Amino acid sequence: MSATGVELLPHDPAWAERAQAEETRLREVLGDILVVVHHIGSTSIPGMPAKPVIDLIPVVRGLSALEAHRAGVEALGYEWCGEFGLPGRRYCRKDDPLTGGRLVQLHAYAEGDREILRHLAFRDFLRRDAALAAEYATEKMRCQRLHPDDSRAYSACKADWIRDVEARALRARTSTLPTME
Repeated sequence: MSATGVELLPHDPAWAERAQAEETRLREVLGDILVVVHHIGSTSIPGMPAKPVIDLIPVVRGLSALEAHRAGVEALGYEWCGEFGLPGRRYCRKDDPLTGGRLVQLHAYAEGDREILRHLAFRDFLRRDAALAAEYATEKMRCQRLHPDDSRAYSACKADWIRDVEARALRARTSTLPTME
């Protein structure tokens, strides 16, 4: 599989509407095994330039229950990719049938999986801190300039920045949780 180019667009409020519409479709197929759907990634952060791909975390009651609904998910136009390199996750992607461009990515986890917290902490940290979000936008644009035709290299370029901020976001999130006595 060859790497593809990196297209960053200015933030589009319609991304939130697309995420909500996709959640509705998933609810129809998954029913009561679907706990919640979180919109994550850059399209979920107001003002953030982003690749126009909606990233969602469907949180399900269990991965085996999700796998039992695989045919329904595929009927929505998703390609089922299994763990796709991340144990505990079920990854599905939906591409535009006419252009082949990626539309939506599902990163499904069973409720209680720590990866959910990691994604939400990062998203919420950037939503709360406009200066940090602007710094991330600058980093994304820098990496796009360095790797305009290679999405893998673009992702690798910003990976250290993301890991650093994720760690800070998780520390901040756990420091605000109530303690058990």
